[in-house]
Amino acid sequence: MAFLEVRNIVRKFHKQVVLNNISAEVEQGELVCILGPSGCGKTTLLRIIAGLESVDSGQVFIDGKDATFLPAAKRNFGIVFQSYALFPNMTVLDNILFGLRQKKGLSKNEMVAKACEALQLVDLFEHRGKYPRHLSGGMQQRTALARAIALSPAFLLLDEPLSALDAKVRQKLRGEIRSIQRNLGITTVMVTHDQEEALTMADRIIVMSNVGIEQIGTPREIYDHPATPFVASFIGTMNFYKTDGETYAIRPENIEIANRQSPYDFVAQIRALEFKGSMTRIYSTLPDMSEICMDVASEAASGLCPDENGTVFLRMPQESLIRYGNLEYSNQI
Repeated sequence: MAFLEVRNIVRKFHKQVVLNNISAEVEQGELVCILGPSGCGKTTLLRIIAGLESVDSGQVFIDGKDATFLPAAKRNFGIVFQSYALFPNMTVLDNILFGLRQKKGLSKNEMVAKACEALQLVDLFEHRGKYPRHLSGGMQQRTALARAIALSPAFLLLDEPLSALDAKVRQKLRGEIRSIQRNLGITTVMVTHDQEEALTMADRIIVMSNVGIEQIGTPREIYDHPATPFVASFIGTMNFYKTDGETYAIRPENIEIANRQSPYDFVAQIRALEFKGSMTRIYSTLPDMSEICMDVASEAASGLCPDENGTVFLRMPQESLIRYGNLEYSNQI
């Protein structure tokens, strides 16, 4: 039995459908990312799980029990917002103690012990006497995380927790949050619009678009076997091309460059080379003028593609092709 489940959720705002018949499950101890573009309903879904939003129809189950109409205060979750939501006039320690003081049955010593334990977990114990304004963005976010886990919640909800941070800090915190989540074994649902976050952190990903779910699967399943053209183009880079009335998709790293004497599927005109360190991306145009890109090792790129005005012979391995039938498509390179 799933620890968290949403079943046939429908939510409307002023007659506009925000969530349309959403069903998904989260297993005990899993980290599941709800991934999608802005406006697809992912934050609304998280708020419904938290009890901060009502539903027009459908049900929410927590640990096998119907919690659809259970108040947020009784759902036993911790939540971390994008904005941190720290009290500026309180120290790091007092920010964490504030939440613990709302919990009945704990002595002062027990509250301090729990707060300190949470701070040690996020490596902030030495900064417990500082105010939020004296902390970096990453440290503020870790304080917010410590405040959430200090309550020993049954599950954790993260709403775009890293989007306000710069790239290097985001990358570091991704690993830290994932490590803490695994160590605690706490069931976690995270909303993000960042595909890299979802791919590197999640056990499973719920991909949403246009108020509905496109696909649910592991990061590898989502990347290698995208169920729809939307998922294919939203996760990573995907080439689409049409032949014999059928639409096919293939990742740039799966396209092979052949020589004139070897079997090949297309002759393409190179239009640009983009050096990316160990890998070079080659942008080219097929005979029907559709654009296609491929990734090759930079060490081999100069020999395969000596200049930006040359031609390349492309082979599309059958095992790497994804067939979407007779669909309209937009190449997302």
